[in-house]
Amino acid sequence: MLEVSNLACSRGDHRLFTGLSFALHPGQIMQVQGENGSGKTSLLRTLCGFLMPDEGDIAWNGSSVSELQEEYYAEMLYLGHLNAIKDELSGLENLRISAGLSGIELGEKEAIAALRRMGLKGRELLPTKVLSQGQRRRVALARLLVSDAKLWVLDEPLAALDVAAVALIEELIAEHLARQGMVIFTTHQPLQVAGMEMRTLTLTRAGSGSRGRSA
Repeated sequence: MLEVSNLACSRGDHRLFTGLSFALHPGQIMQVQGENGSGKTSLLRTLCGFLMPDEGDIAWNGSSVSELQEEYYAEMLYLGHLNAIKDELSGLENLRISAGLSGIELGEKEAIAALRRMGLKGRELLPTKVLSQGQRRRVALARLLVSDAKLWVLDEPLAALDVAAVALIEELIAEHLARQGMVIFTTHQPLQVAGMEMRTLTLTRAGSGSRGRSA
């Protein structure tokens, strides 16, 4: 379980949000929403340890992530709104390298199977610089298929995807939740997961910062 208690975060001298508390249980999915500048991406990056909160605590299965460190990060997969892939490398190379950086030994056959499920059959060995923006996004999202992480933290996962690819991501999320995984995400596009109740966390401006409202 992920628990956030009285979290506060700033960007420079500007307080983004304060007093933010929520819990996410196995099998649950939550969308973080709010106007631009309310701190959505900053919240996700704080959950992943890329930003330090000004106040509050983040706990994983009852223990503070500041104490767990790598034990927590091994259970979490972050995909940002940028693809974080190397243009000169193929989709196959990018996927195997990203898996290796996460401590996963990914074989070529398994990597190719993941890329093909993402709709990239015949493009696995091409340099990603020659792929369309949507295909590049599919390469990045193929990490979802090869990760054992319990918590998926996804920032705009549907960016640049067509209708078929969006449906595939919804399918992958449903499978992850069925395995008692957890998902927290932001998106400007509709995302629906069949049979799952979508929780929302709305960041709303309040004075010098924002407060979260969970539903």
